[in-house]
Amino acid sequence: MSNFGQQPYYQRPMPLDYGTEAGSPAVASFFNAVYAWMCAGLALTAVIAYWVAGHPTILTQVLGGPVLIMLFIAQIVLVVVISAAVRRINATVATGLFLLYAALNGLTLSGIFLVYTNATIAGAFIASATMFGVMSVYGMLTHADLSGLGKIAFMALIGLIVASVVNFFLASSGLAWLISYAGVAIFAVLTAYDTQKLRQFALSTANDQAFASRIAVSGALMLYLDFLNLFLFLLQIMGGNRRR
Repeated sequence: MSNFGQQPYYQRPMPLDYGTEAGSPAVASFFNAVYAWMCAGLALTAVIAYWVAGHPTILTQVLGGPVLIMLFIAQIVLVVVISAAVRRINATVATGLFLLYAALNGLTLSGIFLVYTNATIAGAFIASATMFGVMSVYGMLTHADLSGLGKIAFMALIGLIVASVVNFFLASSGLAWLISYAGVAIFAVLTAYDTQKLRQFALSTANDQAFASRIAVSGALMLYLDFLNLFLFLLQIMGGNRRR
C-alpha cells in the first residue's frame, strides 16, 4: 500500500514554501512522468484483469490457492524492491519492475469481473478518478503542510489493516462497511499527502535528471497504490449490483 516510501530515499530536503513553486518547470516535468507511468500501470492492470476474466481456464488457475499466494508474495517483494533500491537501479529497470507489478496486479484483480457488474466497476473507477484528481490537485497546490495529516492517515492505515484481518474471521458486514468508508477517507488523505511529498522530491532532484527519473517511477507506484486502493474500497461500497 501507500505506506511504502513514507521515508525519503535520500537526504531529507530543506523545508519548502508550500504552494509557491507548484508551477515550476522541474515540478511540471516530474509530474508529467509520474502521472504518465501511473496511468500506464493502471491501464496495464485493467487490460490484463479484463483479459484473464474472459478466459475461465486461466482465471481458475490464477485464483487457485498456491498461485494466488505466490502472486501476493511477488507483489510485496516488488514494492519493497522498487522503493528500497531506487537509488541503485536505473530508470529503465525501475520502470520494468513497476510494469511487472502492475501486470501481476491485473492477474490478482481479474476476479472482480466475476463478483461485480461492468457498470459497477465503471462507476467505481469514475468515482475513484474524480476523487483522486481532486485530492492530488489539492496536495499540489495547497499552502498547508500535510505531513502531520499524512502521519495520522498512515497510523489509521495500520489500524485499518488490523481491522481487516480481524473481520476476515468475524465476517461482520457492519465492520466491512466501516472499513470500506474508512479506507476511502484514508487513501484520499494519502493521495494529497503523497502528491505534496512528491512535489518536494521534484524540486530537490531538479538538478539530477537521472535520479529524478528513478524517483518518478517510484512516485508513480506510490500514487498507483493510492488510486487502486481508493478504487477497491469504493467498489465495495458501490457493489450492490453484484453478479448473481
